[in-house]
Amino acid sequence: MKLHPARLATAAIAATLALTASGCSLENTGGGDTVKVVIGYQSKTINTVTAGTLLKAKGFLAQRLNALGGKKYQVEWQDYDTGAPITAQMVAEKIDIGSMGDYPLLINGSRTQANERAKTELVSITGYNPKGALNMVVVAPDSKAQTINDLAGQKISASVGSAGHGTLVQALTRAGIDPKSGVEVLNQQPQIGSSALESGQVAALSQFVAWPGLLVFQNKAKLLYDGAELNVPTFHGVVARRDYAAQHPEVLDAFLQAQLDATDFIHQHPLEAAQVVADSAGLAPEVVYLYNGPGGTSFDTTLKPSLISAFKGDVQYLKSIGDFAELDIDKFVDPAALKQAYQARGLNYDAELANTANPLPGSGGELWLSGQNTTQPTADATALLAAIKQARAQGKTVRTAYVADAELGTRWFADKALWVRDGDTYLPFTTAAAVQRYLAKHPSGVSISFEQAVNEVRV
Repeated sequence: MKLHPARLATAAIAATLALTASGCSLENTGGGDTVKVVIGYQSKTINTVTAGTLLKAKGFLAQRLNALGGKKYQVEWQDYDTGAPITAQMVAEKIDIGSMGDYPLLINGSRTQANERAKTELVSITGYNPKGALNMVVVAPDSKAQTINDLAGQKISASVGSAGHGTLVQALTRAGIDPKSGVEVLNQQPQIGSSALESGQVAALSQFVAWPGLLVFQNKAKLLYDGAELNVPTFHGVVARRDYAAQHPEVLDAFLQAQLDATDFIHQHPLEAAQVVADSAGLAPEVVYLYNGPGGTSFDTTLKPSLISAFKGDVQYLKSIGDFAELDIDKFVDPAALKQAYQARGLNYDAELANTANPLPGSGGELWLSGQNTTQPTADATALLAAIKQARAQGKTVRTAYVADAELGTRWFADKALWVRDGDTYLPFTTAAAVQRYLAKHPSGVSISFEQAVNEVRV
C-alpha cells in the first residue's frame, strides 16, 4: 500500500478555464478582500467523507487556505441528505464545490450546463467500489423475500435520482421487471424511507451508503440485494462550478490538496478516521468502519477510465427518470486541476490512475473487541470465527466483526452475514440469493447460523 504523507505547502494552479464573468462570492472588508467558498456535502454519505465530513472535521481545507497567504478565505459548509439539493444550489450559483454519487452527478452535469456561471465539471473521485457494492436493497427483518424478483408488484422506497435509485433501476431491469410499471417506487428521503420500511408501508428500501448498513446494524432490516451483483463500478465524486474555478483556481487547488490530505489520513488511520466521521455525522462507528475500513470503499481521487466508462453507461438512466439535457461526459470530466494538485505534491497521477487495487486492502476478516482502539485482521472467515470463539472464551466482548462475502467480496458484518459450512470451511454471504447460488453448485455445503458457526469452528 502506497501512502502519501500530507504536506502543508501548496502551489496555486494556473487559471486554464476561460469562461464568463464570475459568480463567486467576493466581499470587501476593512482588512482587505475576503474570498468566500460554499461547499455542499453529505455528512451521512460516508463515501464522500474525504471531500466532506472528515475533511471538515480535521480542518484540512482551512489549513490549506491559510497557507496561501494574501487574501482571506471564508468557508461555508452546507450539509444535505442527498445530492439533489446540492445540485439545485449549484444551479442557483449558491454552492461552488459539491460532492455526491454517480447518478446525482449525471443530473448535476445535465441541470447546470445551460448556464455558464452554474456549469460544473467533475474534478475528482472521493471513493468507489469496482463492483457496485455501495448501493443495496434491504427489506424488513421478517420479510419472506429472497431475491429482487420477489419485489415485483411491491412498493419500494428510494430517493429518485440518487445512486441507490440507479442501482434499483438496473437490478429490476436485469431481473426482467419494468422499473416503472413492475413496482411502485416511492420517492422518499433516506430517513423517511427507513421509517416507511419499519412501519410496513413499503416492502423494500433501496439506498446508498451508509443507510443499508446502518439499518441492518440496528436490526431494522436485512439485506436482500447487494449492488455488487451488478458488477458495475459505483462511485462518488466532486464537482466544481467552472466559473468559480476560473476565478479562484487557488481555492479549488486548496480543496483538492485538502481532499488528498483526508485521503491520506483515512489510509493511514482508518479506525480513527471512522470514529471522527461517526462523531461528526452522528453515526455508529461500527457502521462507518464497515464502509471506510480496510477492504471497504476504495478511497482514490483519480478519475479512472473504468469509472468514466461506467458513468457513460449510466447516461441512459437520465432518460428513464425525466427530461434531462444531453450530457457530454468527456467534456464534463476534467482532471486538469487534480493532475496539478498531484504534481504539486510530487506524485505521479498517471501511475495512480492505472492502479486499480484498493489503497486500503482488507483481509479475510477483521475483529474489533470492546475497549480497544485497534482491530485484529484474520486470514479468512474461518479464522475470524475462531478468533471470536477464543475472545469469548477469554471473557472478552466482541464489539463487531467484519468479513468479505465469499462470492462478491463485499465487506459486511460477520453476525449479519449468512453462513455456509462446507467441510471445515466456513463461508459468509451477504444475501440469501448468494447462499442459494453457492449451494446449487456445492451440494456438500450446509446453511448454518452465525452462532452455530462460532460454536462449531475448530480453534
